[in-house]
Amino acid sequence: MIDDKDAFYVADLGDIVKKHMRWHKALPRVTPFYAVKCNDSRAVVKTLAVLGAGFDCASKTEIQLVQSIGVPPERIIYANPCKQVSQIKHAASSGVQMMTFDSEVELMKVARAHPKAKLVLRITTDDSKAVCRLSVKFGATLKTSRLLLERAKELDLAIVGVSFHVGSGCTDPETFVQAISDARCVFDMGAELGFNMYLLDIGGGFPGSEDVKLKFEEITNVINPALDKYFPSDSGINIIAEPGRYYVASAFTLAVNIIAKKIVLKEQTGSDEVECYSDYDITSGSSVLIRPKPDDSCYSCSIWGPTCDGLDRIVERFNMPELQVGDWILFENMGAYTVAAASTFNGFQRPTIHYVMSRPAWQLMQQIKEQGFLAEAEEQDVSSLPVSCAWESGIEYPATCASASINV
Repeated sequence: MIDDKDAFYVADLGDIVKKHMRWHKALPRVTPFYAVKCNDSRAVVKTLAVLGAGFDCASKTEIQLVQSIGVPPERIIYANPCKQVSQIKHAASSGVQMMTFDSEVELMKVARAHPKAKLVLRITTDDSKAVCRLSVKFGATLKTSRLLLERAKELDLAIVGVSFHVGSGCTDPETFVQAISDARCVFDMGAELGFNMYLLDIGGGFPGSEDVKLKFEEITNVINPALDKYFPSDSGINIIAEPGRYYVASAFTLAVNIIAKKIVLKEQTGSDEVECYSDYDITSGSSVLIRPKPDDSCYSCSIWGPTCDGLDRIVERFNMPELQVGDWILFENMGAYTVAAASTFNGFQRPTIHYVMSRPAWQLMQQIKEQGFLAEAEEQDVSSLPVSCAWESGIEYPATCASASINV
């Protein structure tokens, strides 16, 4: 019987390998520094480390996680413009030099706690068309940027580049063009003051699934010409980005079990409604997979999490077939800001994650690790890789699958 099982994730690490190949093809000049905050699962971080990605860390704990896997400090950027002094000191003692800032107060802290830091000035962007806006909290205007560069010069600090973030879930690729243009202005300001700036960080905002209006390649087709215009390949500028949901959103699927059910009568609500209670609190947007039978009737349904909080409503008045206790619902695209943001409120434990990977994806990852991106690897149709198989399941693996366990 499976109707008494807890919620669980299935995470296809092979999907992350495919995304890495896709990134390399679409943005060949941009090195990805994975945003650990998006999903800090150790297996995810280790997979990306093997593939050669860098890492965007926002805290001491994230830096420790990445370094415990063996990632050198040169592949880490401490991309949090507002840091505790104690954590700046930890970065210094750990050899992490690249870090962002956007205020004079931050400059003063770094001057005291990490004077040899390689600072990256974060500028503000127009993120009005992003799902999650960030410029309301982070980023310096162009006018403020000049003042900050002058102050950094007085403090004898090294400014090595510029960063920006157009917001998570960007829906307008032209936002990148304006931000890249603004970054060029700040580079020119820095040159006037004598700074040797060589790093451009174009942040995140890249979609992680296909159920979005703006596709990944639609964004990159706008970014690449802008980079070539403002930071041509012969300019000597290193370009990085901070993708998060791009890498992990589609890799995770969540299975939840219905643990209780209540029927709300028509006279109470104006329509028949079924309320179901699942064994997991879902805190991020996703696709709901329910496969009703052809003759099933649909009802207005609400799905609630297991906690005692009245705000714990996952789905409100969504037409679905009537579910029974013990039924399962699958939520796709659950890899971004779910595992990392999960709560143990009321003592409910986080779901177990079952990692899977196909043999071809495993072999491709090892090839990249050992030899880098070869021409034949770039030309491989990663979408044709077979469905992955779980090593935890105990089933016999088909000829195309293998146990691809990653020590975590």
